[in-house]
Amino acid sequence: MLQPLDLDGLAARVVAGERRAIARALRWVDDHPRVGREFASRLHGHRRAAHVIGITGNPGAGKSTVVDGLITALRKQGRRVAVLAVDPSSPFSGGAILGDRIRMNRHATDDGVFIRSLATRGALGGLSRAAFDSTRVLDAAGFEAILLETVGVGQDEVDVARLAHTTVVVMVPGLGDDVQAIKAGLLEIADIFLINKADRDGVYELENSLQQVFTMVPPRSEWETPVLRSVASRGEGITELLEAIERHREFLEGPAGALRMSMQVSEVFERMLDSALVDEGKTKLGLALDAARQRVANGSDPYAEVASLVEAIRETR
Repeated sequence: MLQPLDLDGLAARVVAGERRAIARALRWVDDHPRVGREFASRLHGHRRAAHVIGITGNPGAGKSTVVDGLITALRKQGRRVAVLAVDPSSPFSGGAILGDRIRMNRHATDDGVFIRSLATRGALGGLSRAAFDSTRVLDAAGFEAILLETVGVGQDEVDVARLAHTTVVVMVPGLGDDVQAIKAGLLEIADIFLINKADRDGVYELENSLQQVFTMVPPRSEWETPVLRSVASRGEGITELLEAIERHREFLEGPAGALRMSMQVSEVFERMLDSALVDEGKTKLGLALDAARQRVANGSDPYAEVASLVEAIRETR
């Protein structure tokens, strides 16, 4: 395990923008949550206000192609870009089963782009439990835009709004995505709707469905959610998407946006606290937790086992 002095040295190298240090830090954050939290805390004084942009939507919507287009557009503006691609966990190793650069490997030789896969490890909403700490690392490293591409399991993607400053929901015409959006609550969390593959039939119907549903959902803020079109595979609509993302960032810098950001930080804090308390409790229980799991697997009352474990934690204080 890394010692405190090592963490200080690694933090300094991350702030200096050393790619190998960034990769090592992200690996520790992903694999060792307790060390990851301590390390992220050391970076708190080095925040640089990176814009975290969530890209979410159903499988097959073309999210990775949209991300690829945004990388190109942002790099043309001279901005350093990081991508966190949250992938399904391997059921055996717990690691991300999709490679860091399989989908966006043409940017691999660009020093202004950093791409990393994070495993969901069963996290609710498709978001890795390490995603927040990872964004802190990338922010401290000087990346101005952080693109957070979620796993793409449809109705469980709403957690992206808890972490991203701007959430883009990517939809596809002709797949019943309007109904999916209502069920998943994506209408409530979308800052921008992007209808990708807009050269397909059904684009007008999807636009109309969204506009109709907008009238039934109370607005979250003064921000009016735009509905844009793209054919990301041809680079069409990416410029307009980036312009909308910039408008939303400007909105967040105003009074209404400041209130939303404050609420978002509070919610992230609560999730961090929950995670830390669970980790601490499991560590204290040790072998007792393993034994309880085995008893439950053999038919023991899970409620009684939980009560017993909670009592054991209380007695260790």
